[in-house]
Amino acid sequence: MENKSTNDARDAAGELVMDRVRIFLRGKTWYANFQHGKRQNRVSLKTGSKKEARRRAMQIEGKLETGRWEPEKKASSIADATEAYLNYIRTEERAEKTIVKYSRVMFRVNAFAVARRVSSLDSLDLQFLDAFRRQRVNEHTGKKVTKKTLYNESTIIRQLVNFAVSRKMLAADPLAGLKLEKPKPTPQPCWTYEELQKILAASPAVEKPAFILLSETGMRLGELQWLTWDDVDFDRNCFRIRPKEGWKPKSGDERMVPISELARQTLESLPRRWPWVVTMPASSAVRIDGRQWSERRLLGAIKRVLKPLGLPGKLHTFRHTFISNALLNNVPVAVVREWVGHVDDEIIELYTHVHDDASQAAMQRLAKVNDNLQTMENSSHGTENASAQNQHSDEEGQNARDAK
Repeated sequence: MENKSTNDARDAAGELVMDRVRIFLRGKTWYANFQHGKRQNRVSLKTGSKKEARRRAMQIEGKLETGRWEPEKKASSIADATEAYLNYIRTEERAEKTIVKYSRVMFRVNAFAVARRVSSLDSLDLQFLDAFRRQRVNEHTGKKVTKKTLYNESTIIRQLVNFAVSRKMLAADPLAGLKLEKPKPTPQPCWTYEELQKILAASPAVEKPAFILLSETGMRLGELQWLTWDDVDFDRNCFRIRPKEGWKPKSGDERMVPISELARQTLESLPRRWPWVVTMPASSAVRIDGRQWSERRLLGAIKRVLKPLGLPGKLHTFRHTFISNALLNNVPVAVVREWVGHVDDEIIELYTHVHDDASQAAMQRLAKVNDNLQTMENSSHGTENASAQNQHSDEEGQNARDAK
């Protein structure tokens, strides 16, 4: 009977499986060795089972016989793949904000790979992603990484790997089996109509036109920043949200938004000396008029308005409020989607806030309707009872007359 050492020596020496492929054991992994063309090839069979190694070796032999065997291409580096992916999304003319966000994620992935001393793209597997996510949670940056941020960054990494596979930079998907649970949308601040009026009344004259147009159209800030006078169609009474050189809407589609009476009055009050509808005044740092509003300056302005009013919110809250109030006032969902550019039911649901005042008012109206129905029902019963009593009295009178 052969002992274990004899078997180990035989496995290390190798075994010819068929005519061309020999398998041998190195450490705990089986390899295949064979001649192809003028080169000797050694391929990992990626298994510790001799039975499975034989099966895989026979598959290689079959491909060699039919001329279908090709050497496994070495995976590209993480650095090369991230650079290629960023170049791709730039070519696709993604929004600058999107490119900046993706660039930050690619930078973090590369830095994390360097820290783990890995460079090959096939190292970007499930264990890598799990460790990356743990590090992001444990980072001491003073700002907590939310579940939404983790989900978004993980999705971007998933897209990077998909891109690499489609470009043959990877032989196989190292993230196969990845399942990402989308976090539930977090409640967003939303102002009532009365609160919105207080905000506009307290807004400085310089920023007020921008705030009014945001509140009357539901535009995103970028859409207002890039709105030109050519986009304002007074004859058809609408704004045209459409791409321009260097910028395009988040949804990518053109759409038209009706001009309300207040929005029209605001437009008529603005000068038309520059291409942009709303412009930022000169500052001590930049003494140039007619520039597009910066998000930082407008955000600072709305924060200064909200603080003394004791209200939460940001620039995007104008959009939340517009959508919420439109739905609250029975504007059909399909029409709201046409105005704001959304098509996803989840997004509409995210913006569908029912304010406490409106909810209470609806309940009071329902209670009043129920009270009115009850009153009508009681009145009807009273009339029926009175009629029955009158009929009974008439019958008694008739009987008395007949008896005489």
